[in-house]
Formats: sequence, C-alpha cells, structure tokens
Amino acid sequence: MTVAATPAPSPATTGGESGVRLARSRRNAELSLLLLAMVLVAAYMATVEANLLDTVTPDFWMPAAALGAVFLGLHLVIRFLAPFADPALLPAVALLNGLGVGFLRRIDLGEAAPVDREDLATFAGIGGRQLAWTLASVILAAGLLAIMRDHRSVSRYAYTLGLAGIVLVMLPAVLPRSISEINGAKLWIRVGGFSLQPGEFAKLALLVFFAYYLVRKREVLSLASRRFLGIDFPRGRDLGPVVVVWLISLLVLVFEKDLGTSLLYFGMFVVTLYIATERVSWLLIGLLLFFGGAYLAYVLGSTVGGPFANFYLRAEIWLDPFADPTDKGYQLVQGLLALGTGGLFGAGPGGGQPDILPEVQNDFIFAGIGEEIGLFGLSALLVVYLLIVERGLRAALAVRDSFGKLLAGGLAFTLGLQVFVIVGGISKLIPLTGQTTPFLSAGGSSLMANWLLIAVLLRVSDGARRPVTGGSGKASRPAGGPPEQLHGAPTEVIKP
Repeated sequence: MTVAATPAPSPATTGGESGVRLARSRRNAELSLLLLAMVLVAAYMATVEANLLDTVTPDFWMPAAALGAVFLGLHLVIRFLAPFADPALLPAVALLNGLGVGFLRRIDLGEAAPVDREDLATFAGIGGRQLAWTLASVILAAGLLAIMRDHRSVSRYAYTLGLAGIVLVMLPAVLPRSISEINGAKLWIRVGGFSLQPGEFAKLALLVFFAYYLVRKREVLSLASRRFLGIDFPRGRDLGPVVVVWLISLLVLVFEKDLGTSLLYFGMFVVTLYIATERVSWLLIGLLLFFGGAYLAYVLGSTVGGPFANFYLRAEIWLDPFADPTDKGYQLVQGLLALGTGGLFGAGPGGGQPDILPEVQNDFIFAGIGEEIGLFGLSALLVVYLLIVERGLRAALAVRDSFGKLLAGGLAFTLGLQVFVIVGGISKLIPLTGQTTPFLSAGGSSLMANWLLIAVLLRVSDGARRPVTGGSGKASRPAGGPPEQLHGAPTEVIKP
C-alpha cells in the first residue's frame, strides 16, 4: 500500500487568504526584531563613547541610524520579493553586522589622539569603510533576491558555477606573492588600494555545484559495500568524488598555505554528502582523510622551505605559543591574554586595549571584542550565530525539493564551520587560520559573500514556508522556477 506523506495542516500552509495574511504578518515581527537590534547597536556605540570620551556626543546615533536605514531597505525588499522568508535571519545578521561596525569605529576612536576623538567624523576610518561595504553588500543581497525568484533556477548553472568556483579558489595560488600573499597566506588579489578574496565567493559557487551533483548521484553514493562495527561503508569505486575534493583541499593547503580554507571546502563537501546520503560512514571517511592529510602536512612541513612550511609553523605556534611570546607566538598569546583579561563580564565597550592585538580588525576581532564584553557577551554572540545556523537548517528541513535541502543545509553548515574555525584558532583549540569572523571582521569580500549566503537562505526559506496551495486551490510555486523534477516530488512512504 502506498500512502502519500502529507504534512499536518497548519495555518501557514492551509492556503487561502488566511495563510497569506499569517505569513506576511511575520514581516512585522522581522521589523520589530530589526528595530530592537539597531537599538542594541546604538546602545553599544553610546557606551563606547562614554568610556573613551567620558561623554556621549550628540551624533553617537548616526552610524546606527545609517545601518538601520540600510537594513530597513532590505526588509522592504524581502517584504515584497520574499514575503514568506524566515523573519529571524535578517535581524540576527543585522545585529552582528552592526556590532562589527560599532567595534571598528571603537578602534578608530582608540587610535585617534584624545583631543581629536570628539571631532572624529562619523563615517571616517575603518568603521566608515565597513559601513560603506555594508551598504554595497545589502544592495548585492537585494539584487540576488530580485534575480533569483526561485532557488531551484540556479541549478541550471551548476557546472558553470562549479568551474567558476575552482578558478576562484586557485587564482591566488598562481598569482605573484606581491599581489596575493598577506601574512603568509595566498588568498588575496590586490590591485592598487583595492583587495579581493575570491575564495569567499568560491564557496557559494561550489556549494551550488555540490548540491546539484549530489542530488543526481546520491542513490549511487548511498550504496553500501560492507558493514564494519555496525556502520555501512560505501563501495570503493564511489570514493572518487571525495578523494578528488580531498586532493583539491591539499592543493589549497600547499599553494595557498591556509588550513582554514582547506578545511572549509573539504568540510562543506563531506557534510553535504552526509546530508544527501544520511550515511555516517562518509563523515568518518572525511574525518580520517582530513586528519590524515593534516598530519602528513605537518610531517612534511618540518623540511625547511618545503611546501608545508607555513602550516608547520602555525602548528608549532599552536602547540606552544608561549615558547616565543614576543615574536612568532605574539599574536596568539595576546589574543589569549585579551580573552583572559575580559573575564566573565569584560572591561566594558571601549574599556579594553584592542590596539595591542595584531590584526584585531580582521582575524582577531573576536578576541578584541571578548576583552570588552567578556565570556557572557561572547556566548551571546555565539548564540546569535547558532540561531542563524539553526534557521538555515530549519529551512533545509522544511523545503520540499532535494536540491534546496542540500543547498540550505550546506550553506548553514559552512557558516557555522567558518565561525568554529576562527573561534577555535583564537582560543587555541585548533591552529590559527586566515579566516575572517562572518559579519564582524573588516573587509568587503567576506561581508559581501556572507550577505549573498544569507540572501540564498532567505530565498530557500521563502520557498519552504510558502503555502502549498493558493486561494484558488491549485499548487503554487515561486515564479521563474524550472519544471518539477522527480527529486522535487513529495516523499512517499511505502508500507508492505
């Protein structure tokens, strides 16, 4: 007997005008949460000025107001182009982005002479540039929502995006060090005063390709060869894609000298593969390959001048940063001291010394903020990141097509993995990497790429939460999508 698996009826999915009204009312909840986020950002900026200037200037609210106007514009775009999208995503990301701008402005105030701090222009320095990058990133995200009216339409260009992703990943490796290397990692393209990190955009393109490829091949990759310790392992012939991605990750580690990027690409493929097949064996194989590759790189890196020398140095610093606290281990030692100085409650916004930390505006912004908001404040930030990841996974579970499930699940995991990599490096859990903290660190490439990631999650969540039937009783789909495919059909449970 074949029984169609029908979701339980709910007010949001019963169709008709009531379903539309309920879904659109969530935009009001989004607006309320967004206003609350901007109030918190303004309060943070006022506290920074109170601690650094011993007063609060009349213009303290201007950066928060500018951010609020930018995010309000995106809210209006979502209200009209994705009315069923998750209402918690935009406010959570806006809070992180706003706090990042506020902390970067705090760095500008700290670096200025005391007599010049009150006259520092609102849109000057690193904070002002980050505010401009935020405007550009939000416009880019709104444009993507306008162009991609159905997340399934992007699957048409999966192979093109996969090729583009590989080119973007390897491009810095073939460029001269003078325009591609910063702090030992070849991840950049620098032309004049402009710099771009193409790997940030490559992860989005590669995830689209991974999702499309695994939807088509998941039946083959799900086949088991033998059972060991209660776990079904795949056939040897099916290990090809994983080995290829593993080799590409090692090439990234060799030529671009960055463990974080290598871990990010390999991790998001293995987890997307696990989501597609639901086989734990793929996770075990992925972990064995990664740790085996990392150990091999460490052993080979002991050769002076070898291709893994930079990774070996980072691993040695990780193992004992206090062996050379004034030179090689200086950055990690100062980051640990900043976190320890912050304690549970921190020194207060504007009360720390983040200027001592090297690269505090980029790699070590989490340690700089942690000194001022303490363990409780950092825990709250991590909870906000966790909320974004959870909402992305919820959209993956709710969306009705397999491609959307893999795409949203992979995007949510990638964001969570990036946060883990940077926070793990700062806290000495893993070796330091060149990754930036999403939405907090200074820089346009990371900010734009992560806002595009959020735009895709908004589009997928809109498709997931959209009522199955419209007021006419016919099935409704977002306009502009491809014809229904077999993998997008509803699940059926077959009972003997």
